[in-house]
Amino acid sequence: MSDLRVRFAPSPTGYLHIGGARTALFNYLLARKEGGTFILRIEDTDVERSTQESVDAILQAMDWLGLSYDEGPFYQTERFDLYKAKIQQLLDEGKAYKCYCSQEDLDAKREAAMARGDKPQYDGTCRALEPRDDDTPYVIRFKSKEAGVTSFNDRIKGTISFNNEELDDMIIQRTDGTPTYNFVVVVDDAEMGLTLVVRGDDHVNNTPRQIQIYEALGYAVPEFAHVPMILGSDKKRLSKRHGATSVMAYRDMGYLPEAMVNYLVRLGWSFGDEEIFSMDDLVEKFSLENVGRSAGVFNPEKLLWLNEHYIKTGAPQRLGELLGEYLTTLGYPPVDGIDLAEVVKTLQDRSKTMVEMAEKAVFYVTDSVEFDESAAEKFLTADQKPVFQALADAFGQCEFTPEGVEAAFKGVLKETGLKFGKVGQPTRVALSGGTSAPGIFEVILVLGRERTLQRLNGAIARIG
Repeated sequence: MSDLRVRFAPSPTGYLHIGGARTALFNYLLARKEGGTFILRIEDTDVERSTQESVDAILQAMDWLGLSYDEGPFYQTERFDLYKAKIQQLLDEGKAYKCYCSQEDLDAKREAAMARGDKPQYDGTCRALEPRDDDTPYVIRFKSKEAGVTSFNDRIKGTISFNNEELDDMIIQRTDGTPTYNFVVVVDDAEMGLTLVVRGDDHVNNTPRQIQIYEALGYAVPEFAHVPMILGSDKKRLSKRHGATSVMAYRDMGYLPEAMVNYLVRLGWSFGDEEIFSMDDLVEKFSLENVGRSAGVFNPEKLLWLNEHYIKTGAPQRLGELLGEYLTTLGYPPVDGIDLAEVVKTLQDRSKTMVEMAEKAVFYVTDSVEFDESAAEKFLTADQKPVFQALADAFGQCEFTPEGVEAAFKGVLKETGLKFGKVGQPTRVALSGGTSAPGIFEVILVLGRERTLQRLNGAIARIG
């Protein structure tokens, strides 16, 4: 075990989105590579917007992606006593103060500052006031440094500096007594022993404020690494207009977790010209040094390409289990006598998503064939009736193996004097209902003798 301690700290106000999942993945890979500790913390201080449903969705997405955590989940709402104690510490040490300015006062100050061409920040009106004994509502503000520079060495972006005069006295406790994000995140990261904070670069501007709080509370300041944001194809921040942003929405659309992991890691990280990475590969090869500074662009086509790759190369047994779940969702639960692993083998090269595979596999698991009417009209004709009957007789007697089925089929061709194309396509329609099914022998073997005969006899009855 190393001393590295990293975390993923989502807010449970919705699903786990693409950007959050990538941050979680980067932290997970660093912890696994270095033998460190990966912590999950649920930042649920926004009580009005946080829901148990969102917590469950986040945990489910983490599990689906295979991002197991070593500690947690910890919930901020269970740590309010700690936050209050730390705020009181700052008050007692003169590093924070009560601010009685009303919202109207603050709005007026902001407008006046903007009118002067100044930055609209708090002017420190209550900084030197003695605390009141009455019931006047107040917030608690942190005393930011008024001069000098706050700098840090970002592991991705390099050295970043902020003039302290640009940082006003931020609120660390609201009028209702609840602490604010920039305060609790410092207390949590410090108390949980974080040594490296990896998060999105939308937090860069929060970092100097947080560093000052670390120092004021006597905490060691961790390292920081801010990963670039993810943009849509129009180079604007990724949102619903670019397609689904929920990780689990992609599972529902038939994407495999290994495809999503592979795609997420490549949104901002590279390793030479390699494109395909298993989780084990990533644990070995991932490093912050290869994370780029520019934003990643979300490309649905690339994700689909990766998904197709993982379906083609996936283990049929595992994909068969997944296929059963997708078929059930479509309303066609698996049936006795149909081996879904064998179904997968016939459709792996024909499917880009598991939903697409499930839709193509429906004919295998239904009791009766649903015919494409144009295909049935073209191929289920009167002259096919004796051919289907000959096939039914042959398949009823042959050894039901790949060699036996092929020999029986060729026997019917020889008996009727017909070419393969004249028999194969009508038989495919009789067995599957359409013309785009897998190879005819594959279909026959997966259906089995009983279902094959049943469908040939059904086609004969339809023609008759």
